Amino acid sequence: MAHKILVLFSIPNCGFTELGSDYEVIFPKGEIISDEEIEQHIGTTDVIVSVFGNKLENHIIDKAPHLKLIANYGVGYDNVDINYAKEKGIVVTNTPDPVTEPTAELAHALMLAVARQVGLLNSKVRTNEGVTMGVMKNLSTTLTGKTLGIIGLGAIGKATARRAIASGMHVVYNKRTPLDSAEEQELNVSYMDLEDLLQQSDVVSLHTPLNDDTNGMIGDAEFQLMKNTAYIVNTARGPVIDENALMNALQNNLIAGAGLDVYWNEPEIPQALLKFDNTVLTPHVGTATLDTREEMSILVSEIIKMFFNKNLKQYIVNG
Repeated sequence: MAHKILVLFSIPNCGFTELGSDYEVIFPKGEIISDEEIEQHIGTTDVIVSVFGNKLENHIIDKAPHLKLIANYGVGYDNVDINYAKEKGIVVTNTPDPVTEPTAELAHALMLAVARQVGLLNSKVRTNEGVTMGVMKNLSTTLTGKTLGIIGLGAIGKATARRAIASGMHVVYNKRTPLDSAEEQELNVSYMDLEDLLQQSDVVSLHTPLNDDTNGMIGDAEFQLMKNTAYIVNTARGPVIDENALMNALQNNLIAGAGLDVYWNEPEIPQALLKFDNTVLTPHVGTATLDTREEMSILVSEIIKMFFNKNLKQYIVNG
């Protein structure tokens, strides 16, 4: 009997079409699978393909007695209760490889956009008033020679570091387990404790997963430590930053600005954030390129095949 795969969101079908007759793949009829479709298929489903940003509720898992694998489409897996799945003997995986470079690319773009006031100036030139050009007008901040502090130096953090170093920045980092000296030397980065990193960085870029330790880790106390000329960039998860503390820091000029791709209560973006001239905001598009989405679908399909061939040795997040 073919392994039944229930895909909860309309994603590219590349990869899935190559699985062959050993697999039956059910895609939603619309953008998101309906409750009726879930009820129709969940009782005989072996694999659920969940999608980042879309919560997979435990009661859905409970309705799937044959469920063996939750293949999450995305590097972040906070949309799945991985401990609950583990208790039920269900493996949960993610797709980190395809998302690394595009997310780092956006983080670097946000740094440049907020420091060089790209968003603000782009908006102003489109108004009737426009902008006045002049030698000492429209001044912004160059990043060359400045210090980037990366919090969470995993694959995306490292890719961001490479871009920053190539643009002439110095890079310091903080993570739970520091790199060994050889890798630090290879990447040209230096470890700092969090307090020192916040105090010394001209740009702080967040690349941590969302968990109990990182939820709200950047709050009032952390903004107080930062330079009032510094910028913060978040392409990780919204709740890593306390949004009220962020808005307070912006309002009181504790920091110079923020570049944000993620928010506390997505898809809602606080109206107060929209009013600041020194913020650049994007709607959670760190991995939103067609190339990336297709690569993610191919990797999910490969993970499913490896799982049933009993040679899945990576990508497991609840092992």
